[in-house]
Amino acid sequence: MVSNVPVRLLPAVLLPALTGCALGAFISPTTPLERAVNGTYEGIGVGGTGRVPYRLVLSVQEREGKASGVMTNLESRKAYAVSGKFQRVQGGGGLDVGLFEEGNKYRGTLRGQIQGNKFSGVLRTVLLGRELLGYNVTLDKQTGEAMPAQAPVTPAPVTPVPTVP
Repeated sequence: MVSNVPVRLLPAVLLPALTGCALGAFISPTTPLERAVNGTYEGIGVGGTGRVPYRLVLSVQEREGKASGVMTNLESRKAYAVSGKFQRVQGGGGLDVGLFEEGNKYRGTLRGQIQGNKFSGVLRTVLLGRELLGYNVTLDKQTGEAMPAQAPVTPAPVTPVPTVP
């Protein structure tokens, strides 16, 4: 008669191998630096066209050296996908990312440093493949209490539709 002991142990042995998990291993999904840096930053960019308000929603992956997010020009309401490099720098991190419109149209670069709750750097717009206008950008990290209140939304006026007798 054939023993069922190896057959009963098979699931316990195969489960870790098939799932790629080691029993008892745990790696935190985020590092302390990622928790400190990730978030929403708002502030002003000063350049050739004057003062422009910006919002940066940032997510970094320290282990992979990557940064991604969304940069919004709060004046024109244009939003740009942000993707590029993140590097740990003493007490914070360095960003070197590209800005893309509609997913694939290269529109600019953002380079700078995050120290504490402040990002400072340079945003350069790209036209015809060349970096042209530069803005010195200073953004402060927003907390839940410090988020600006949104203006109340007023409904559009309703025009009565004439009825035909």
